[in-house]
Amino acid sequence: MSQNVDQTEIDKFSQMAHKWWDLDGEFKPLHQINPLRTDYIDRHAPLDAARVVDVGCGGGILTEALARRGATVTGVDLAKKSLKVAQLHALDQGLTIDYRCVAVEALAAEQPASFDRVVCMEMLEHVPDPQSVVSSCAALARPGGWVFFSTLNRNLKSYLMAVVGAEYVLNWLPRGTHDYARFIKPSELTRMARNAGLELADISGMRYNPLTRTYHLDNETSVNYLMACRKPG
Repeated sequence: MSQNVDQTEIDKFSQMAHKWWDLDGEFKPLHQINPLRTDYIDRHAPLDAARVVDVGCGGGILTEALARRGATVTGVDLAKKSLKVAQLHALDQGLTIDYRCVAVEALAAEQPASFDRVVCMEMLEHVPDPQSVVSSCAALARPGGWVFFSTLNRNLKSYLMAVVGAEYVLNWLPRGTHDYARFIKPSELTRMARNAGLELADISGMRYNPLTRTYHLDNETSVNYLMACRKPG
């Protein structure tokens, strides 16, 4: 099976792997949005006692939050250094999480319809073929299960805020973290989800308040947005 992966992206995140749990480092924005996205998932589809897979788990920021909500969690990623960091941090926190270095397409072929919840956050904009990831996430979900995505919209505002602002002006992220050409419009992701046999349940935007330094959900999806889908069954 050919892997849907950009080695440049893997190398990029591998070089920063030791900083995943630095709350003031390059991954600070992920730590800041983590409570919001965890609550979003839990509100639509309760996590307690659910079997969950975190696709593109990186260093385990979201993965650990899901486990703390009572889920049995598997985290998958192709960056081995990030996975090692995730494994060590989970061990230190006393959490039992199954981390695996495997492509989502391969996992879907191995364990189809095996998970109650499938989450894929901040990952679609880093792969050559996002439709392949969306379809594999749908295949991993059991009938009646839920699939969640988050990514960046593609427009002038998102370019100015997520690339120019975050990477070059405010230095929140390392330069080159995002490739604007790979940003995905909500209409495009909706089409990918429907092509994969998923039913759209919700799309919500994430907005940052610079005064309180917190994120909140609203109907504004022009930059970051979350999507909740249901697999019929």
